[in-house]
Amino acid sequence: MKETLYTIPLNDAVNANDECPFCFIEREVEQDLLDFVLGSGSSYMESDIRDATDKAGFCREHFKKMFDYGNTLGNAWILKTHYRKMNREMTEQFKNFTPNKSSFMDKMKKPAGHRNQISMWVEEKEKSCYICNRFADTYERYMDTFFFMYKKDDDFRNRIKNSKGFCLHHFGDLCEASETRLNDKEKKEFYAAMFELMEKNMARLQEDVDWLVEKFDYRNKDADWKNSKDAVQRGMQKLKGGYPADPVYKMNK
Repeated sequence: MKETLYTIPLNDAVNANDECPFCFIEREVEQDLLDFVLGSGSSYMESDIRDATDKAGFCREHFKKMFDYGNTLGNAWILKTHYRKMNREMTEQFKNFTPNKSSFMDKMKKPAGHRNQISMWVEEKEKSCYICNRFADTYERYMDTFFFMYKKDDDFRNRIKNSKGFCLHHFGDLCEASETRLNDKEKKEFYAAMFELMEKNMARLQEDVDWLVEKFDYRNKDADWKNSKDAVQRGMQKLKGGYPADPVYKMNK
């Protein structure tokens, strides 16, 4: 299949021979978004971008990554206007707050339907993140592209079947997405191939981790490490996704 702007990143991810091509894509997209929000292009100085970041805010994980990125002024500009919006909203929430009336039974157990409105407002804010939202939109397009290529491109399908599989996190997303991207016949073939792929590669990771443990036995000190030297970070990635051994991503000054 001829490569397009949509298929090139996915082909690159598969060709990287990583533990999970979607982890590879997630890292690339997230770093691009950090560059967009805080990089030398100074998107944070654009009023429409800061309107969007003010509205969505950022989750704890991405605030930490933004801090690590290293642009103090950019982070300060983003926080400056976001704080103004948050403080206005908080004052309005406090003004309209009325405590729930508690009965004896309410004190004995948490009643359904009687949520505290301030905690609900905080929960809503914690769920919202500009980078997470942008990534989610991009991720959906990559899911569409994956299944389009899997159905139409024999070479791509074969490379997937001979790959190292996926992390469990992204494999779950892949199975969920297949429900609306494949017909019944396609699902049967897809699940059979993917289950075999995942079982084989989860077993491979288990063997790597097992051998890493054995290497710490003095009797094996001169034995070959095989593929176990980086088994911890790959084992963690396979179970939860991401790259535990990655260095902090910083601004390219």
